[in-house]
Amino acid sequence: MSDRAGFATRLDSWRARVERQLAQRLDQHDPAVARLDEAMRYSTLGGGKRLRPVLVYVTGSALGAAPEALDAAAIAVEMIHVYSLVHDDLPAMDDDDLRRGRPTCHKAFDEGTAVLVGDALQALAFEVLAGNAHTAMAPAARLQQIQVLAQGIGTAGMAGGQAIDLESVGRKLDAGTLRDMHARKTGALIRASVLLGAIGAGVQEGADYEALGRFGAELGLAFQIQDDVLDVAGETGALGKTAGADAARGKPTYPSVHGLQRSIELARAHHDAAIAALGSLAGRAPDLLALADMVVDRNH
Repeated sequence: MSDRAGFATRLDSWRARVERQLAQRLDQHDPAVARLDEAMRYSTLGGGKRLRPVLVYVTGSALGAAPEALDAAAIAVEMIHVYSLVHDDLPAMDDDDLRRGRPTCHKAFDEGTAVLVGDALQALAFEVLAGNAHTAMAPAARLQQIQVLAQGIGTAGMAGGQAIDLESVGRKLDAGTLRDMHARKTGALIRASVLLGAIGAGVQEGADYEALGRFGAELGLAFQIQDDVLDVAGETGALGKTAGADAARGKPTYPSVHGLQRSIELARAHHDAAIAALGSLAGRAPDLLALADMVVDRNH
C-alpha cells in the first residue's frame, strides 16, 4: 500500500495539475458569448473532488505514461462530468440550488445558459480529445479514447442511468434495477476514466485493460452507494449540496431499498471487489488502492 502522506501529496499535485489545465483551456474571451464563457468557467473551476481526472492520471502513471500524455483525457472527462452536474441540477432534472457549496449554474445565471454550458462542455471535451496535439498518441488510440468516453455517457452509460432515475421517482425499485441505474449513471464514467488512463499509457486491450475496466466499474458503484449513504447521513455544509435531497424528492437510493447499514456494507463490498479485480496490477498501482479507500471513507 502507498504511504498516506505521500499519496495525499500526489493527490494534491494531480488536482492542481487538472485545475491548471482546465483554466488554460477555458481561458476563452469571445465578446459575442461572454456570458456563456463566464458560466462555463464558474461551473468548471468551482472546485470539486476531481476524482475522474485523478483516476486518469493515477492509472496512466502506474502504467508508465507521462502526465503530458494524460492531460487531454483528464480534462475531457472532467468537462463531461461538470456538464452532467450542470444538467442534473436543472429544474427539469433534480432541481438543485446548491453545488460545491455555491449556487448551481442555473441559479447563478439562468436555465437557458445552464443548458448551453452543458452542451458546450460536452462538445469541448471531444474537441480536446480529438485535437490533442501535445502527445505522440497514435490516431487509433485517440479514436479509442473518444469511443470509450462516448460509451460512458450515452444510453448505456450516464444518460441512460439518468433516464432510469427520472422514470423511477416515487417508485420503489428492485435491487437489480437500482444497481443497473447506478452502474450507468455513475459507474460508467468512472470506468471510462480508468480506461482513458490505460489507453493513454498504450494499454488498449488484454488482461490488464480488462482488469482495470472491472476495477473502474466496481469503484463507480462503491462511489455512488457512498453518495447515497451521505445523502442520508451527511451534512449540507460538508457535502457542498443539500443533504436529504434524494429522499425529499422520492428518488430510489440504496438506503431506501436496502437500509442504511446494509448500504454501508455494500459500498465496502464493491470497494473490496474493485481491489480484487486489479489482481497482480495492485502491486504496481498502490495509489489506485488508496483512491478506492478514499471513495468509501469520505464524508463528502
